Amino acid sequence: MSALILFDGDCHVCNWSVQFIMKRDPDGIFKFASLQGDIGSKIRRTYKVDPMLDSVLLLENDRLWSKSTAALKICGKLSGPVRFAVLLLAVPKPLRDLVYSYIARNRFHWFGRKEHCSLPTKEERRRLLD
Repeated sequence: MSALILFDGDCHVCNWSVQFIMKRDPDGIFKFASLQGDIGSKIRRTYKVDPMLDSVLLLENDRLWSKSTAALKICGKLSGPVRFAVLLLAVPKPLRDLVYSYIARNRFHWFGRKEHCSLPTKEERRRLLD
């Protein structure tokens, strides 16, 4: 089973997250595409995602999750202690998404925008779709 993660290609935190996930996904179940690319745009149209939604998206088994739910479901499939973050799904979604949205709103202010990309390894290129 594979899943697709859509991320903001201009965001340092998002790009760091992709690297973090790849290192903790030994079975390679996650593939990646940027929200700004062709694949990301097509999925957003297909699933009628609000174009103003600025969130990580997880597409798995023809279901699309966003914000904290997407992030926590991703964590639950990773190796190491981070997988226990999935337990936070027990926290009510409005509260989780409030925290998620606060971080998302401030990420460029705190961490800046990505000016350039490092060259992906052969393994990373295999998993980066767009």
